Amino acid sequence: MKSDAPVPLPLAEARRRITAAIRPVSDIERIPLIDALDRVLAEDLVSTVDVPAHDNSAMDGYALPRDRSAVAPTTLRIVGEARAGRPHVGPVPADACVRIMTGAVMPADCDAVVAQEEVVIDGERIRYASTIRPGQHRRLAGEDIAAGSLALRRGRRLVPSDLGIAASIGSAELAVFRRPRVAVFSTGNELRDVDEALDVGAIRDANRHTVLGMLRRLGVEAIDLGIVRDDPLALAAVLTRACSNEVRADAIVTSGGVSVGDADHTRAVMARMGAIDFWTLAVKPGRPMAFGRVTTDRGSALLFGLPGNPVAVMVVFYALVRDALIAISGATAEPLVAVRAVCDSAIGKAIGRAEFVRGVLTDRVDGWHVRATQAQGSGVLRSMSEANGLIVLDHQHGPVAAGDPVDVWPFHGLI
Repeated sequence: MKSDAPVPLPLAEARRRITAAIRPVSDIERIPLIDALDRVLAEDLVSTVDVPAHDNSAMDGYALPRDRSAVAPTTLRIVGEARAGRPHVGPVPADACVRIMTGAVMPADCDAVVAQEEVVIDGERIRYASTIRPGQHRRLAGEDIAAGSLALRRGRRLVPSDLGIAASIGSAELAVFRRPRVAVFSTGNELRDVDEALDVGAIRDANRHTVLGMLRRLGVEAIDLGIVRDDPLALAAVLTRACSNEVRADAIVTSGGVSVGDADHTRAVMARMGAIDFWTLAVKPGRPMAFGRVTTDRGSALLFGLPGNPVAVMVVFYALVRDALIAISGATAEPLVAVRAVCDSAIGKAIGRAEFVRGVLTDRVDGWHVRATQAQGSGVLRSMSEANGLIVLDHQHGPVAAGDPVDVWPFHGLI
C-alpha cells in the first residue's frame, strides 16, 4: 500500500514556515515595575535623566583639584569630606583635597581621585607619589545612561538588570505586551492524570506537565485543558474551546495523536478546522509533529501538535516551539546559545535529518567536553534529567567520532 506521508521537512524549513505564520500579540498593558520581570517591553524606554545624575567617585580616596601640580610627589591638605548622599560644599584650593567615598558627588573644583591605598596620611595632609591623570577614577554624569537616550528597546524580554535600569531612570510603571495565552492538552485513551489509579495498559500523563513547565519558564500564560480521549468529536470540542472567549488561546500545544495510527486524529481534525502546514519533520527524535492553524467562528490559534514520546516532546519544543512563542509574545528573537565541545562519545548519525542527542557537558582544563548519555530512547524521560544538554547535529552532519567537535545546547537557563 502506498503511503500518503510527505517527505519529512528539514528543521530550517519548518522554522521558516512557522515564522511566516506568526501573529505577535499587540495588546498593551501598564504594570508596576516590580511585576515586570520576564515581560516584553511594548514601547521604547527613553531616559529623561542622566544616570548617574552627577560626576561621582569610582573609588574611596581623595578628590583632587583641577589646577593641582602635575609634579609628583605631591602634598595636599584635607579641607573636607564627601560621602554618597552627602556632598562636600565649598571651594577646593589648588593646594587642597577632599576625602571622598565611592559614589559621592565630585566637588565642583575637582576632576580626579587618587585611591586611598596610594596615599600616605600625615595628620590633616596627604602625600602621594603617583601621577594622576585628569578624570582618573571619576564617573561622569550620564556615563551609564544619558538624558534623551534609549535605555531599553521595544521587544526586549526584561531581565533583572533591565528592572534596575528602569528604576534608575524613575520608571515606576512599564508598558508591556500582554502574555500570550497557550492552551495545553494531551491526547490518548491510555492516559491518566497524576492522581488517578492505573488500570491495565494505562500510563500517567507526563507530557502535559512537562509542557506546562516549559511554558512557565517562557513566561507565557499556560491554560491546562487536561487529557482528551482519542475521539475526533472530543478533539474538535477542545480545539473549539481553546479558541473560545473562555480561553482565547493565541497558540495550542498538544502531545500525541499526530502520527499515522488509526487512533491519531489530530491531523484530520486540524485539516477540517483550519489548515495543516506540515506534519512530519526530518528530526530525531520528533519526526511526527503537526503545525498549522485552527480557526472557528469564535477565534483562531496556531496549533503545535507535538509527538507522543516525552523526549521528542521536549526536543521539538526547544527546536521549534520555544522561538515561535517568544515571537508571538512580541519579543525580539533569542536564539539558543550553543557551546562548542569535544565529543567523547562516538555517535552514529545519518545525513538528511537533524538529530538531538542527550549529553553530559563538563568543563575541563582543556575546554568543554560532552558525552552522550547511555539511554537515548525517545520514551526515556529520565534521560533528560540525567543529561545537562543536547548535542545538536544538523541536517547535513554525518557520524561523530570520539574527539570530534560538536555543538551543545546547555540546559542551564533552558529547562
